[in-house]
Amino acid sequence: MNKAELSGVCRQMRRDIINMTANAGSGHPGGSLSAVELMASVFYNHMRIDPENPRWADRDRFVLSKGHAAPCYYAVLAELGFISRDEFKNFRQLHSILQGHPDCKKVPGVDASTGSLGQGCSIAVGMALGAKVQGKDTKVFTLLGDGECQEGQIWEALMSAAHYKLDNLTVIVDNNGLQIDGSNDEVMSLGDMPAKLRAFGFDLYEIDGHDLDAVEQALSAPATAGKPKAILAHTVKGKGVSFMEGQVGWHGKAPNEEQRQQALKELED
Repeated sequence: MNKAELSGVCRQMRRDIINMTANAGSGHPGGSLSAVELMASVFYNHMRIDPENPRWADRDRFVLSKGHAAPCYYAVLAELGFISRDEFKNFRQLHSILQGHPDCKKVPGVDASTGSLGQGCSIAVGMALGAKVQGKDTKVFTLLGDGECQEGQIWEALMSAAHYKLDNLTVIVDNNGLQIDGSNDEVMSLGDMPAKLRAFGFDLYEIDGHDLDAVEQALSAPATAGKPKAILAHTVKGKGVSFMEGQVGWHGKAPNEEQRQQALKELED
């Protein structure tokens, strides 16, 4: 998909994120909006998938390690035809397939149930290692939150990925600088992330996570034999909605009706 078409998809995904969280009166819009370009690019241009056969054994895999960004996940799955947009009105409702965190047993296109921060990266490493053992050319992508990288299990998973030479794995960090309790630096500084990722054996690409050209270039870069890839994507929490951008308060708060209408107006073509 070309850049203009993908930009249109991103606008629609942002509208869907706003509508889902506003309808439910709960959810996580901030970190969903920051991940839009990253997830749209991965799903549209870099994954071998089939919406008509979501459990296809030879598909590529995606793990949303920052599982609270489920609205972004559901938005891209609906755009691709894995699920109906009609399901959005049931987001976070009892018995809905679209829960606050993705459930692989209920949602077509979801490869792993996530939500407990720190665990998704390990799941992705296991998938990538499994593909290697089976001699398959499966690619595995995982999206982490930067606050999530305060979890020790993340670093155990990254160490394992390098040890097992998982050049079929791409780890993307949505580095928006904010988490539920404040800025990353206030809560627990991540230090020099580029240096750490390189030290853990990854080929690193540091980019503007909202620049579709930069995202595409990083995702398209050929894998180095025996080395996993890391993309450190600098993003803005709440991207696309002026009153949400860079505001920690929108980590886990839904817009009211007036705010919904303002956000949707800003997201018009």
